[in-house]
Amino acid sequence: MKNEYIAKRKSVRKFDATPFSDELLAAIKDKIKAVRPLFPDIAYSVEVIEDKNPSKHNPPYYLFFSSEEKDGCYENIGFIGQQLSLYLTSIGVGSYFRMKKPNLDSKSNLTYVICMPFGRPAEPLFRESFEFKRKKLSEICEGYDIRIEAARLAPSAFNGQNWYFVAKSGRIHCYRKKPNFFMGVIKDKLTCIDMGIALCHICEESETFSYRKLDTAPEKKGYIYMGTVI
Repeated sequence: MKNEYIAKRKSVRKFDATPFSDELLAAIKDKIKAVRPLFPDIAYSVEVIEDKNPSKHNPPYYLFFSSEEKDGCYENIGFIGQQLSLYLTSIGVGSYFRMKKPNLDSKSNLTYVICMPFGRPAEPLFRESFEFKRKKLSEICEGYDIRIEAARLAPSAFNGQNWYFVAKSGRIHCYRKKPNFFMGVIKDKLTCIDMGIALCHICEESETFSYRKLDTAPEKKGYIYMGTVI
């Protein structure tokens, strides 16, 4: 893969509370400024917030992701967040996505979406490819596009992998599973974030990347059409 960390990163949930150097924090903040949004017209913010008194194995730092509430905002945050997760992995920093907002102060005027605890890992940072517990390609796609393998390896809420891809004529049509009644609102949000994460992996493996909703995309029973990678 073009981005080697797609095939070996893992969600890290145990951390060493040793503070980062000012130089390392500055590099992370510079990366935040450089990330590419999926939808440039959606306002969002990413804040680095430090927990001054983390308990054992808890993260010393968090990224808070906030956004204006607009169609596509959750996919946008997932797309941005996974770029940062891959970057953190590349510099030896562990992280994972977390829904619950920690009791820490945020300065953003936008709506909180999700956070990413991060810090020096107190457990292995990488995994071998055979350790990934993922659905087979045949369960999540029709047609062939090598980039869908990168999407297959993407993390998702509860490892649900509630996405589906149809590769046709050089395009990848993207779908998410319709949520059930009981988990409707929560799962709707999570599967949209997950789609953004998967799209980040596809983008990382693409020479060029463009994503938009088409009027001519095929329907997929049991799924909601999200957009198409051109």
